[in-house]
Amino acid sequence: MAGIRCISSTMVQAETHKAGTQRVELTPWDLRLLPLGPIQKGLLFPRPKPSPEKEIENTLIHHLKASLAHTLDYFPPLAGRLATTEHDDDTISFCIDCNNSGALFIHAEADGVTELVDGVFVGCTINHSVVDGSSFWHFFNSWSEISRGSIPLSKLPVFQRSFFNSINYPIRIPRSYVEQFHEEFILPPNLKERVFHFTKQSIAKLKARANAEVGTNNISSLQALLSHIWRSVIRNKNLDPNEEMIFYMLIGARPRLRDLPEQYFGNAVTSEGVKMKAKELQEQGVGDIAWQMNRIIATQTEVEFKNGLESWIASPKLVTMAM
Repeated sequence: MAGIRCISSTMVQAETHKAGTQRVELTPWDLRLLPLGPIQKGLLFPRPKPSPEKEIENTLIHHLKASLAHTLDYFPPLAGRLATTEHDDDTISFCIDCNNSGALFIHAEADGVTELVDGVFVGCTINHSVVDGSSFWHFFNSWSEISRGSIPLSKLPVFQRSFFNSINYPIRIPRSYVEQFHEEFILPPNLKERVFHFTKQSIAKLKARANAEVGTNNISSLQALLSHIWRSVIRNKNLDPNEEMIFYMLIGARPRLRDLPEQYFGNAVTSEGVKMKAKELQEQGVGDIAWQMNRIIATQTEVEFKNGLESWIASPKLVTMAM
């Protein structure tokens, strides 16, 4: 593995900050993700036009820091800190203190990786209890807009939790549960990540096959692909035929809830699982499995989302890697 050399690290603060004006409460969608690792993503960009190497480096880094500081004006939670409050009733609550402590900016090199002939990699790491995938890319795209001089932003973030008007904030979690979970939470050993590439043509064939098997046109490309992957993985594990398998799917709330704006910043997803025995996964076709996924997703109405929020408050449950 190539060595990584840290060239500089800087705490970048928002350009403008009004002291003590903002505290963002964590919703059930946020709180359940507290134990998970951060979202880590990035993109490759072309290098600036040719000029002396040091001049490019210094100008580029300065520009990225300056544009990040301006972007944080619009995204104060990302310059803040997660905070906890211990209450007299032996509960704990969590929030984001938008205190402008800053976002850590690291300029680093990885031999043979980062220093590309014609590109620069810009990556971000954000706590998963603060953002979901949609909010992550909302921030990243906004930073890109500001970097290009596109002001005002095309899509301003919405931090208000007015949609959750039936929830009393802050949400309090029993201290005993938090402590017990912390003691029992262990990451699976040797966890590995794999990337699989499917051509447009192969996905189209999977979708057509899945829909044909159950006589419908409602199965999506993603549902057909996920059912194929799940079925293939289980088939190659030599499991007990009667062992129950669960495939959890993330379901976005923004397009399903009328009062939740697209620009809502935070987590707005729930997870639902399809349960089948190992032998059923091997015996049934891609279409049957994909259809079950389709039906689970269809049940996630606005009422179901709201009921899920209320149920979580009554009985908090944090997400683990095994769920």
